[in-house]
Amino acid sequence: MHIETLKTFCDLAETGSFGKAARLNFISQSAVSQQLKALEARYGCPLVERGRRRGAVLTANGAIFYTECKAMLERFRGLEQRLREPSATMAGTIKIATVYSVGLHELPPYVKRFMKAHPQVNVHVEYSRTDKVCDACLSDAIDFGIVAFPLRRTNLTVIPWHEEKLVLVCAPDHRLARRRRVSLTRLEGEEFVAFDRDIPTRKTIDRILKAHKVAVNTVMEFDNIETLKRSVEVGSGLSILPETTVANEVKNKLLVKLDFAEGPFTRTVGIVHRRGRVLSAAARAFVELLVAAPGGRTEQQA
Repeated sequence: MHIETLKTFCDLAETGSFGKAARLNFISQSAVSQQLKALEARYGCPLVERGRRRGAVLTANGAIFYTECKAMLERFRGLEQRLREPSATMAGTIKIATVYSVGLHELPPYVKRFMKAHPQVNVHVEYSRTDKVCDACLSDAIDFGIVAFPLRRTNLTVIPWHEEKLVLVCAPDHRLARRRRVSLTRLEGEEFVAFDRDIPTRKTIDRILKAHKVAVNTVMEFDNIETLKRSVEVGSGLSILPETTVANEVKNKLLVKLDFAEGPFTRTVGIVHRRGRVLSAAARAFVELLVAAPGGRTEQQA
């Protein structure tokens, strides 16, 4: 039995799709089916239910086999890394996924510093929503993710990174622009530009407004913070955003930021990876660089 066969089976179990398992292992769907049949013939029992419309579903024996195979693959990956690291220069590729606000405004200085220290490591960064980043971690499509308000899942490890202050932002010609601080009650009935409803930062902002019995008039919703900021710039409404994401616009006098009299209000930014995953030397070094920065904390299990 080859280790690649066990990995293909684990990918099939995690994705529930012969097609996705095939793409992850650069083989055909037919090859995935043949490997599964070989495993079932070897152990004399079905591992995946047949004839199910909702994709590949594990049998009871399949679930047991998956759990043990996953642990075996992790030990094998860790063994390979321990054998290679002492004699090799840090190299390879780190795959990171993050939300737009963090990836565009907080991560670049760390990537630059890391690549300067480790020029043979390629850092690949992609942008997505929090739930998609967490899903990518669980499927091992990435080494780790960086998100706001990390989702609490039993199979995810969360490393809190820092708390990020939320501020009110408006166009320079808005009637509140001359203030330095503002009470949340001043937002009652104001036209408001918001994140999409399923984005964690939006949910937190909604809770803050509700807790202070403030009802805004949401006129626009976006999943991209850059588009959201442009809408505020042209006077479409107010918004509540992470302070770091508007630093350039405030400096260039495109936006005005105001603190809250009832604040401060913050959002948690954290690093996530699949629980039990053995990070490569390069990925570990990058995480260590992040947590060593101001606001970095110790690891905890989700």
